[in-house]
Amino acid sequence: MSGRSERFPGMAHLIPSSTVTRTAFALQTTPQVNEPELIARVLAGDRLAGRELYNAHAPRVFRLAYRLTGDAELAREFTQDTFVRAFQRLADFRGDAAFSTWIHRITVTVVANAMRKVRRLRERETDLNDLDTLHPVNSSTRRLDPDLRDRLAKAIDALPEIYRITLIMHDMEGYTHTEIADVLGVAEGTCKSRLSAARAQLRAALADFAKEYES
Repeated sequence: MSGRSERFPGMAHLIPSSTVTRTAFALQTTPQVNEPELIARVLAGDRLAGRELYNAHAPRVFRLAYRLTGDAELAREFTQDTFVRAFQRLADFRGDAAFSTWIHRITVTVVANAMRKVRRLRERETDLNDLDTLHPVNSSTRRLDPDLRDRLAKAIDALPEIYRITLIMHDMEGYTHTEIADVLGVAEGTCKSRLSAARAQLRAALADFAKEYES
């Protein structure tokens, strides 16, 4: 993660990459914190408050970034970028939406912008072992065939960005349509139509495989 902390030395203590990975993959529940008070303390220069605010949201930010990139190293980098940007713009946060909504919006923007630059340079390897079908997380169905899993990953990559982000947030990460609409700044009905279109495109992309699998 070279260069990130050096460019923002005051932020270095807030963004330890090892902590991001450990807490994110442990799927810790975001702790209850008094966010308005924490934000006020961060703006006043309280480093401990900054660490507490970071710890409360870093696991979910990392998880979202990981799902959107399929790469743990990139997810750590984008998590850092997200919090650097969030702390830089913290004075602009007005509380009209939840802080989690605000920072997830930043996450999506950071990842989308960065992935446009790296998508052609790297082949994405996505771990879909915990995905059985495209349904919200924790659904209990049989595991995917390895070949289908690979085809599914490639089909998801090929989706238009607005469809891919909506699909990943809803079907992989379990965000509600309301949450996705808030993060992306669109109507809830738009999220639903995008999800429907994404699923239809995936079904079309995998139709030939399904026929082979059934034969």
